[in-house]
Amino acid sequence: MRQIHELTAAEIARQVRDRTITPVEVAQGFLARMDALEPRLEAWVRVDRETVLADAQQRQAELESGAETGPLHGVPIGIKDIYHIAGIPTTAGSKVYADYVPDETAVTIDLLHKAGAIMLGKTVTTEFACLDPSHTKNPWNPAHTPGGSSSGSAVSVAARMCPIAMASQTVGSVLRPASYNGVVGLKPTYGRVSRRGVVPVSWSLDTVGWMGRSVEDMALLLQVMAGPDELDPVASRLPAGDYLSGLESAGPPKIGLITSFFMEESDQETQNRTRAVLEELKSAGASVVDLKLPESFQTAVQDQLLIMGVEAAAFHKPMYEKQAQDYRPKLREMLRQGLETGATTYSKALERRLQFSADMKALSEQVDVLLTPSTPTAPLADLTNTGDTRFQGPWTSCGLPTITLPAGLAESGLPMGIQLIAPPFEEARLLAIARWCEKVIDVQLTPPAVS
Repeated sequence: MRQIHELTAAEIARQVRDRTITPVEVAQGFLARMDALEPRLEAWVRVDRETVLADAQQRQAELESGAETGPLHGVPIGIKDIYHIAGIPTTAGSKVYADYVPDETAVTIDLLHKAGAIMLGKTVTTEFACLDPSHTKNPWNPAHTPGGSSSGSAVSVAARMCPIAMASQTVGSVLRPASYNGVVGLKPTYGRVSRRGVVPVSWSLDTVGWMGRSVEDMALLLQVMAGPDELDPVASRLPAGDYLSGLESAGPPKIGLITSFFMEESDQETQNRTRAVLEELKSAGASVVDLKLPESFQTAVQDQLLIMGVEAAAFHKPMYEKQAQDYRPKLREMLRQGLETGATTYSKALERRLQFSADMKALSEQVDVLLTPSTPTAPLADLTNTGDTRFQGPWTSCGLPTITLPAGLAESGLPMGIQLIAPPFEEARLLAIARWCEKVIDVQLTPPAVS
């Protein structure tokens, strides 16, 4: 019989609903798992055990009273430490926010709570979800980067300290750490989920996302959190879809393999693994066509970083002018450059990005899904940075929904992944095809040091 910490979020929700396990048993199971692993992985900023157990007892009482329950009733969730929860510190991994306690809760956290979830704690983020690496350890090998900025969320899910965790992506902060730790990560379409109550990096790029160990978990959370928010100016007014009922409905898809850049810039091992996965999918009935990137891709990566730096500088300017010395080096330099970038340069980057977004939308509409490796290599033995962002960033820049799935292990013993990408607001299609691929590939990874 599987232990509680081995269950996915969807499995926990079903077993709680069926009275096979109780919310208190679930909370105790994950807290015990945390006690065993957290001192050496350093994935958590704050865990209030008494509050967690009190919340679990409340969820249990609700069940026993016959009260109406939500789809996440009794499911523990890790929260990246840039999401506001009223009355609880949000440090954003920075000295600058060391004493910051918000008086409002992020929309997404409210929705999770209403769905019955239990907030297990705050996970480690790199400083303000940006460049400087955190102290969190990769559970596959502590000498290798766990990725960032959502390093604590990825590690806590991979190590089974929580079944699912909230993250965010401005360049590659969901997809990369998810791949580096061998878990599933979803970045929805830009604006599909409200960002209100999340510490910003870049208003035109920031996207709420999350990580778990199954495609079903990705769909379950999207079902809870997707939808308009009149108080978030960039949230889409399109109604949310049904992401769960059609999850098992996909047949063999038409896949567009992007050979230019993504395969060319991958190391040989990543290329081989990606093509091996494609052969498995083709054997199961999928068709594969090679696609090339549009000319507008040539400036997309640099334009994205420039836009991010300028918009981050606009948010941080009052704090930076008073506390520049309290920022870590990489972020401090990004903010300095952002403040020095002229309006014309910024405007031209925005204009080129609009063309890039239109081109990538058109590319995505040629097939059922696009496919690329998630990262150019497996995570490297380099703790001075959070890894190569070039394979994830373009999908944030053009706003397309993207999911990463574990694809196997490199010779180094570190995880590798593939990305699937769909047209804007086609998450239902993306998730159904990802579920089909997940069943065909059948790769489930557990770090050897924590199994």
